[in-house]
Amino acid sequence: MSGPTAPPIDGIGFSVPSELRWVIDEVRAFVREDAIPAEAEVADPNDIAASWPVVERLRDRARERGIFSPNLPEEWGGLGIGVVGTALISQELGVSPLASLGLNVMAPDEGNMHTLIQAGTPEQQERWLRPLAEGRIRSCFAMTEPDVASSDPTNLQTTAVRDGDEWVLNGRKWFITGAEGAAFSIVVAKTSDEPGKGHRNYSLILVPTDTPGWEIVRDPDIIGAHFVGGHPEIRMTDVRVPAANLLGDEGAGFVIAQQRLAIGRLAHAMRWIGVSQRALDLTSARLQERDAFGVPLAKHQALQFFIADSAIDLYASRMMVLNAAWKVQHDLPHRQEIAMVKTFVAEAFGRILDRAVQIYGSHGVSTADFPIAQWYADSRAARIYDGASEVHRMTIARTLLKLAREGGSTASGCGALD
Repeated sequence: MSGPTAPPIDGIGFSVPSELRWVIDEVRAFVREDAIPAEAEVADPNDIAASWPVVERLRDRARERGIFSPNLPEEWGGLGIGVVGTALISQELGVSPLASLGLNVMAPDEGNMHTLIQAGTPEQQERWLRPLAEGRIRSCFAMTEPDVASSDPTNLQTTAVRDGDEWVLNGRKWFITGAEGAAFSIVVAKTSDEPGKGHRNYSLILVPTDTPGWEIVRDPDIIGAHFVGGHPEIRMTDVRVPAANLLGDEGAGFVIAQQRLAIGRLAHAMRWIGVSQRALDLTSARLQERDAFGVPLAKHQALQFFIADSAIDLYASRMMVLNAAWKVQHDLPHRQEIAMVKTFVAEAFGRILDRAVQIYGSHGVSTADFPIAQWYADSRAARIYDGASEVHRMTIARTLLKLAREGGSTASGCGALD
């Protein structure tokens, strides 16, 4: 005799929503039929800017398929698929470095578009958001600095001083992804210096990059992906912009930036899942193509354990990302989940690519014939940008200790359902 049937729990589902099915199918076809074949046309994967016509053709193809800028609201030319929909398609797009560019959902533009939707005035949205949403310009987000530990953003030294109807900016920024060729930047700057205000001393200011005093000092070589526009160091010397270029309220810079970074960190994790899946596909096929000690590599139990562990990492990563995206989309508390996603998926990305390098052997450390070495370098950088793993662990631990001090269980800080 069977027991009573438990009622369904609202919000838990493990199938693709029907309204997103066609979008995901079209994105998969775009990646398979358009983006991956176009990779052969890029002379240097670390210099996609030199092959920008390839990206423009992919964008035209995405428009033809009806999937260009899908994560934006419909009034801005998107499909309004929400955070969960973005999570699902970004995992597909991560398979090819050209795919996210082709759909106009690559950082930093993606995050800047959401920031302008959230905090921009109608005038700012028309001037900056519309051409960005249409793929006519690029942008950057200038926060980190070379002379301070940017893991603590209240260290930032770049200033914006009000002078009549203008802001005057001075300072240096570092590792500003996409800055070369960007039309504008959202700059995090100190607009006051009052003791005790902490992050409320900082604001966001829109700065056109052709403004006198804005200077790209250098674009240092880095390991990992060289995004379009590089990761330059910027110097601002008496950069004057209208007072109306303040984005959001004065002193609200970090509140706005944290909302931007939550989505940005999820977006990175989504793409890492796509890269990791492609790496696992390649390594699983490789195990069946090569022999060692008289048998296919796939017969060696140690290597079977490698791909099994990678599958476990991918499964956990997918579930964490989708759960966090669901919480963001439904305006539920999500800071703890975002910190855990950023930490776990970045490190899982590294573990999966480390195993792939080992399976590929000498080909795994060469960039000549396979993408494994490039992805491996990308995975190492993932544990640093958008918040180092150690900083996110501090956030996670503080939540758990707060719950313990209040005399309750730490379960709610570990993803437990209420």
